[in-house]
Amino acid sequence: MKRFLLGTTIAVFGAGLAHAETWKMSADAPDGNYLTQNIRAFADDVARLSGGELEIEVVSNSVLLKRPELKRGVQRGIVPIGEVLISALGNEDAAYSADAVPLLATTFDEAKALWDASRPIYEEKLDAEGLMLLYAAPWPPQGIYMNQEVTDGSSFDGVKFRAYNPSTARLAELLGAVPATIATAEISQAFSTGVINGMITSPSTGVDSQAWDFVSHYYDVQAFIPKNMVIVNKSSYDGLSAEVQAALQEAAETAQTRGWEMAEKATTEATQTMADNGMQVLPTPEGLATDFQEIAATMRQEWLEQAGDDGQTIVDNLN
Repeated sequence: MKRFLLGTTIAVFGAGLAHAETWKMSADAPDGNYLTQNIRAFADDVARLSGGELEIEVVSNSVLLKRPELKRGVQRGIVPIGEVLISALGNEDAAYSADAVPLLATTFDEAKALWDASRPIYEEKLDAEGLMLLYAAPWPPQGIYMNQEVTDGSSFDGVKFRAYNPSTARLAELLGAVPATIATAEISQAFSTGVINGMITSPSTGVDSQAWDFVSHYYDVQAFIPKNMVIVNKSSYDGLSAEVQAALQEAAETAQTRGWEMAEKATTEATQTMADNGMQVLPTPEGLATDFQEIAATMRQEWLEQAGDDGQTIVDNLN
């Protein structure tokens, strides 16, 4: 009888192990960034809600897959789940650039409305490619980093300016700057070697890269609020039990709410950290604000033409 019970216990335990699964997840930002901290909390929630049937091993700072490789990597199953900057996909489909159109959404409330308007379109596009969208969380509003005082658009003439998506490259061109594609992890080296001498990015990225070591001025222009989204390979998702799928969806919903709350707090804290480390944190100069309005109008029209019906649907759903 004891041998029978022992054998039954081992069989049940073994069956439980057979159903447990571990996914590697490629996270975009470094460990200290709130977006990665949110993802780690998401992974903890998935493990708890699934009763340990799904474990997600988070690898940060785009180590597993770089931004340009992420979507295709998840689609091909190199990793079953990953995080990507939505606007980094703008080259393949302009609709993904919605949250990088200057001045289209500059507050978190506006950014959330833009997300609500664009999410159904993204879900449909991703589904057609064997992918599923779980949630999105925003970066802080984007500001301009320069090693000199800025007065208006002419201050950027000939400046080597970091670009991280198609929209920031176009913005640099319209400012009269020279765009250079530089990954987040390479910002410090690019400034120190003169590859770039200006950029537009978030206060959080400024802190992650310790911008005060190589740049003196930060202009809080709040140009736009980009977002990262978490996507999953649909075949991998379909292979989960209904209970684990429900756990994943519940954890994703919680992560989205938490991520937006963390972004607002991080914006204030990161901006203050840059000031505490000696950077000049300044409002948008009047001349630049005027020039920026013209650039924003140009880029919005260009984006609507490139995104077609999808872009118009997104804008219409904002109202």
